[in-house]
Amino acid sequence: MRLLVAILNKRLIPIWVSVVVVGLSQCVPGETNVSKLEELAQEPIENPTFVEHIAPILSKHCLGCHRPQGIAPFSLNSYALARKKAKTIAKVTAARIMPPWPADPNYSHFIGENLLSNAEIKTIQNWVINGTQEGSYAKKSSAFFAENNQLQVAAYKSAIGKPDLVISIAPIAIKGDGIDRFYLTKTHIKLPENAVIAAMEFVPGNKDLVHHANGHLILYPNGKKSSKHLENKTVNITPGQYAEDFKQLGLLNDDNSIPERIHSAVNYLPGVVGVRYPNDIGGIAVPKEFSLALVDLHFGPSDRNTTDSSVVNVFFRKSKPSRPTYEINLGTDGVGKITPPLVIPPNQITQHSVSYTIEKPITILTINPHLHLLGKSFTAFALKPNGDTVQLISIPKWNFRWQYFYTFKTAQVLPAGSTITAIAKFDNTNNNPFNPNKPPKQVSERWEDGGNSMRASDEMFQFIITYIPYQKGDEALNLESK
Repeated sequence: MRLLVAILNKRLIPIWVSVVVVGLSQCVPGETNVSKLEELAQEPIENPTFVEHIAPILSKHCLGCHRPQGIAPFSLNSYALARKKAKTIAKVTAARIMPPWPADPNYSHFIGENLLSNAEIKTIQNWVINGTQEGSYAKKSSAFFAENNQLQVAAYKSAIGKPDLVISIAPIAIKGDGIDRFYLTKTHIKLPENAVIAAMEFVPGNKDLVHHANGHLILYPNGKKSSKHLENKTVNITPGQYAEDFKQLGLLNDDNSIPERIHSAVNYLPGVVGVRYPNDIGGIAVPKEFSLALVDLHFGPSDRNTTDSSVVNVFFRKSKPSRPTYEINLGTDGVGKITPPLVIPPNQITQHSVSYTIEKPITILTINPHLHLLGKSFTAFALKPNGDTVQLISIPKWNFRWQYFYTFKTAQVLPAGSTITAIAKFDNTNNNPFNPNKPPKQVSERWEDGGNSMRASDEMFQFIITYIPYQKGDEALNLESK
């Protein structure tokens, strides 16, 4: 989860850097197919070969994860590797389990939609049925193959592109005692000169255990700084005691005042993919020396002793953009009242909603639905004052492991007085394979002492909206352009 309002005690939070990251593990997507127009525009290949027909599909849809040292459990960047997993590929693509894309494409569209057409799925089926033919490399395309007849993959791990800077977080040892753990980390950064950050991207080292991460940039302008700001440090924390923990981390100025902080500069949830907004949107100017503080670096329970060595990719731009971004967080720790309260009795499926009416017009860029392990489905829409409905997102089958930040291809404009509503269902029965409790027990968003919980075994209901204040012409703002 992303701790926004809880830390700052604010409703609307300005942020300057677009957020991101990469996903992991299995996924259960929505129960929808690609549009009929796309289906009719393509025909399956009856006798496909790997070189001519399967390699382009894998390159487009799969190699982002299924690559050497990638986040997937196996690589598919060669014929031998793909042939070994051919039946599995055919099975999970036919069931639309892979590639993962939880959002319903018949409800709304986003940048980076990773959906196989029915023709592509049938082509894969035909490849397996006809004996997984390799084909002739004389017919290979240099757009997909390297000289060694392996599929080309980028040398860096990023969903945005090649990073300008990679910040390595000090390794953290994780005990295998089945307990959630939370950390604060501080990493000092020294650049050759002042810079403007366009985007930051958290890449988990131990992708199976990193639940979430929230990162702040700590700035010490005008010579006012902490004598400890050069130290890299990691602190094991109890959530909720942030003032004391910040002191332990050495973030405060020497006079105990709070330094300038850029909140939510980078955030991570399982499955999030990166986005970089057009040049006049988002970004932050930083001095040549500053610190990155990861507040709430949360690891889920582990059954073995292990370590995490996560990194943060940084992308620069030449000039400071003119339009800063802001966030609205509906639900847990945010605005709007969850109705009924988020208390989920055992052996029940419950439905909850939260609404918020905006006072000024906004231009929505990115949205992030967030539930935990009991999540079953998620839907969000906006109702304009004139009665028109704007469909924001529908996730028919929630999966905790894939929680993208969804960026619209064209920004969504909402006039003042529009009401944003999110509706979520939760499954606290034995039929939910992700239920952490066997047998089910009552689950809520609260610790036993009443405070909001961030443990994966508790529950949350959030809808986070990244927006910019509306300007004339935003109805045509293309977020795919750079």
